[in-house]
Amino acid sequence: YNETLGRSQFLIADESSLSQQADAAWQEALRTQNVVSTPALNERVRRVGGRIVQGANLGSRPWEYAVFNSASPNAFVLPNAKIGVTTGLLNLVRSDDQLAAVLGHEVGHVVARHAVERYSSTAISNLGLQALQGVAGSRAEAAGSIGGLFAQYGLLLPHSRRDELEADRLGVDYMAAAGFRPSEAIALWRIMSEQRQSATPQFASTHPSDQTRIAALEQYIASRGWN
Repeated sequence: YNETLGRSQFLIADESSLSQQADAAWQEALRTQNVVSTPALNERVRRVGGRIVQGANLGSRPWEYAVFNSASPNAFVLPNAKIGVTTGLLNLVRSDDQLAAVLGHEVGHVVARHAVERYSSTAISNLGLQALQGVAGSRAEAAGSIGGLFAQYGLLLPHSRRDELEADRLGVDYMAAAGFRPSEAIALWRIMSEQRQSATPQFASTHPSDQTRIAALEQYIASRGWN
C-alpha cells in the first residue's frame, strides 16, 4: 500500500533492482545525446529542482540533472534520481514556476514508484502472453498478436495514464511546498496543448489528453484552495 497515492501497488521488485539498468541508461544518455554545458541553463534546472526535491522531503537523496540539446520540449526521470530536460522545454516554459511544474511531475514519478510498478506490470504481462501463446498451439502467432493488443491497450496504457495524473497531482503538492505557484502547472499544460501539431487519441496514448490533465489539475488545485 502506497500511502502517498492512497492505493495499493503490485510490485515484484524495488528501486535497487532497477538501479543497474537506470545507471546504464543515464550514462548512455550522457554519452550519446548532446549534453548542454551552458552554466546558466544547468544552474537554473539544479536550483529549481533542488527546491522541488526539498518540498518533496527528498533532500537527503543525491539528485543529478542534465540538459540535452533538443528542440522537442521534454523531460524524463529515472528511478535512481536522475532528471533530464531538453532545451526545447526550457525555451517553452515562461517562468521558474512552470519549470517547477515539470520537475515536480518527474519527482512525483519517483515518489510514486511508477517505474517499479510499470516494470512489475510488464513482467507479468509478458509471462501471461507466453502462457497464452503456449496454449494456442498452431494459432500462437495470432493469439500473441491479440494478447499484445490487450496488454497494450487494456493494461499498460491505462496504468500509464493513471501514473501521469498521479505525478501531476504530486508535482503541484511539491510546487506548493517549495513556494511555487501551483496554478502555473495549468498554464504550462495550456501552452503544451497550443504548441502540439497533432494529438494522439487518448485511448491509444500513454499520456492523458491535455484537456484531461488540465481539468484534473484545476479540480485538484481548487480543492486545496491554491491559486
